[in-house]
Amino acid sequence: REPVTAFFDTIASAVLLIVGWVLALAPIGVLALAFGVGARAGTSAIGALAHYVVIVSSAGLAAWALAYPVAVFGGRVRLLAFAKAVAPAQAVALSTQSSLASLPPMLKASTDLGVDRSVSRVSLPVAVAIFRVTSPAMNLAVAIYVAHWLGISLAPSTIAAGAAVAAITTIGSVSLPGQVSFLTSIAPICVAMGIPIEPLALLIAVEMIPDLVRTVGNVTMDVAATTAIARMGPASDAVSEGADGYGGGEDDASPRPAPSFVGAQDV
Repeated sequence: REPVTAFFDTIASAVLLIVGWVLALAPIGVLALAFGVGARAGTSAIGALAHYVVIVSSAGLAAWALAYPVAVFGGRVRLLAFAKAVAPAQAVALSTQSSLASLPPMLKASTDLGVDRSVSRVSLPVAVAIFRVTSPAMNLAVAIYVAHWLGISLAPSTIAAGAAVAAITTIGSVSLPGQVSFLTSIAPICVAMGIPIEPLALLIAVEMIPDLVRTVGNVTMDVAATTAIARMGPASDAVSEGADGYGGGEDDASPRPAPSFVGAQDV
């Protein structure tokens, strides 16, 4: 057992070392690409990148805005109460760009909204792992923007194929800052749509701003979806219950039925 564990630990250490080299050299590569684009296009390149940030972020904002109707109509919570409860999780998402790091305040927000902990402790970790409502729309928007940038026309079937790939690749992406998985998430979409992937190396330089929208939108929708799930389950009738599932929680003083055991003397 120990040799096998040591073998995989060594591989993991080697991969992390290579990733460190790539991250160390990436700024130099991005600087070289940006310098080449700036030399050819001048200040107009800044306007193009700013336009890209606005377009892609708008797609994320549209998906983000859907979280509030989900919480109000699906979770049956007041709009202001939801906004107040989810604000700390949004603040963590803004500062870390990681929905995984935002999980503790998301659990707290769900509890403040009356969601039973037996529901939130299952649905929120799963949502953080695979449910990213903003990512398919924003990743597809990046691919479409690159196609428009290069003058490539896209048929409806091509866009549909890109949307399908965007939904699939989102499930496997990590809950870390978007710069980590930007190329691996969007390159398959571009390949499926027949779009060159070379411009992605330049766009990653301005990915931080869209990724802020992406992360906050995902965190907000995860909490909203959790409230809706809780209201659809049997726990919706006992939102004030404790984690042990008894009606009065930990302070319930009512007698509970004694457990029944079948001992050897009963056989």
